Parts: sequence; C-alpha cells; structure tokens
Amino acid sequence: MTHWIEPADRRVGILGGTFDPIHYGHLVIAEQVREALGLDRVLFVPAALPPHKLDEEVAAATDRAAMVELAIAGNPAFAMSEIELRRGGPSYTADTLGELVDEAARQGVARELYFILSAEALAGLGSWHDPARLLELARLAVVPRPGAPLPDAARLVSVLPGGAASVSRVVCVETVPLAHSASDVRVRAASGRSIRYLVPPAVESYIRDHRLYRSDNPRRTA
Repeated sequence: MTHWIEPADRRVGILGGTFDPIHYGHLVIAEQVREALGLDRVLFVPAALPPHKLDEEVAAATDRAAMVELAIAGNPAFAMSEIELRRGGPSYTADTLGELVDEAARQGVARELYFILSAEALAGLGSWHDPARLLELARLAVVPRPGAPLPDAARLVSVLPGGAASVSRVVCVETVPLAHSASDVRVRAASGRSIRYLVPPAVESYIRDHRLYRSDNPRRTA
C-alpha cells in the first residue's frame, strides 16, 4: 500500500470531495484547518463516485485527481490519496476512514483523524452511509460556508447521530468562506470565460489544455 501519510503524521485532516475541479475555496479551508488544529498533514481524497451525485455528470476521475495533485504541489503539508479511486463504486466516507485507521495500525501509530466538512454538509450527516461509525473513526472539523454559519451546541445535538453524546467529537473552525464553488468554475469554463483567480494557475492551464467542461470534449464524463 502506498503511504500517503507518514508515520510521523499523528494529527491528520481528511478533505474528501468530488474536486470537479479543485479550487481556492478547498485550499483555503485545508490550510486554515491545518493551522487551527495543528495538523501534521491534510489528505485530499477525490471521490470515485460521490453517492449524492450518482445521477450527475462529473469529469473523469483521472482528470480530477490530476488537478488535485497540481493544486497541492506547493504545500508539503498536503497530500492526495487515490484510496477511493482504486476502490471504485460509491465513495463512502466511513469506509475510507476505516482503511486509514487500518493503515495507522499497520504503521504502529496512534493517529487522530479529523474529517473536514462544511456546516452545510453537516446538516445532512444523518443521511450519510453509517454516520455513527464515521464519528467513531474520526472527529469532525466543521467549517462555515456562505449562508451556512458554524452550528451552535443545540444545532449539533439535533444533527449528530448520538445527539449530545457525540458533541465532543466535533470541533468548529472559523475559516474564511470563499463564495465561489466548483459549479461556478465549470459554468465559466464551459462557456470559455476566464477562471483566473478562482483556481490555481496550474489547474487553470489543465482545464484549458484538456478542454474540460466543454461540450465537445469526448472525455467530459466519468
């Protein structure tokens, strides 16, 4: 197995997503959570088949992974894992965290995992695959999004499996929420408009050179 996390990495953040494409909003969240929680590593995990997007068109996994690698190349605290791409099928977070916990055991490391998600995503946690197991395997690092501020204690109790008993498994991190989204980038790229300053330059070049999100691109869909 490839070691995306080194044995010395004891506190690790996990940022999963479609990354279609990865943009500055993802990178800002990862860096500010890393700093706030004193993480040794933030692991970006592109989804093979996002369960909530099974009926949607997404870019090929190879393209999405390539863009993540380009985006994080300048930060030694960032790494990417193809764990969900290799596994195939719907990408369930609880299964991914289980594999990462097993990897820590093979390394003989007592590792603390923090799964990073937005306050908006937290609201729907009850509909995820095995959310109780997810909370057992990792703590949640919740960040705000425009229109979705950080939850208070009462809100956490209402959305977490286990209610009040699970609140200690959550840490809220105040980050700078950038308003643009991956869908904004896709729409602009599809019409040939500029995506400069929305994504890193290397990702901008990749999208342009591979004609991603253009209707005449034969590699458009996964």
